[in-house]
Parts: sequence; C-alpha cells; structure tokens
Amino acid sequence: MNGTSWADQWDNSAKGGRIGGGAVSEGGGGAPSTSKTAKYKENLGQGLDKTKSLASSGFKKLKTGSAIGFRWVKEKYHKTTNKH
Repeated sequence: MNGTSWADQWDNSAKGGRIGGGAVSEGGGGAPSTSKTAKYKENLGQGLDKTKSLASSGFKKLKTGSAIGFRWVKEKYHKTTNKH
C-alpha cells in the first residue's frame, strides 16, 4: 500500500491523499455552473414532486385495498363462527 488510509483516498480536500490529485475542480466560470446548478435543482425538485405524488396515491390505494381485505376476512370469520 502507499500509506494512505481509506478516508484519505476519498477526501475531497486539496491536501487529501486522493489518487490523481486533490479536490475535484470544475472548469469554466462561476455563472455557467450556477445556471447548471439551478437547472439541476429545478429538475430535481420536479422529480421529487412527482415521486411524492405517486407515493401518496400508491399509499392510498394500499390502505384502501388493505381495509377491504381485512373487512372481507372479518366477515368470513364471523360467518363461520356464528353458525349454531
């Protein structure tokens, strides 16, 4: 081994022992990366909104289906135990 720990290999600071250099730097100016970041955050936000709505509707369907299933089992149980 070369004497660096696992944590040092994955350290993003400039003084870290990462293979291939220090911190990862982005080329270009600050303005283009800011607009890319804003676009990325916007797309991510839209994706999370879609995911949240799908998860919510899926949970509602699961809840409704479970309630119907439990009610059916309860009715079947009562029919078999109430026979005289």
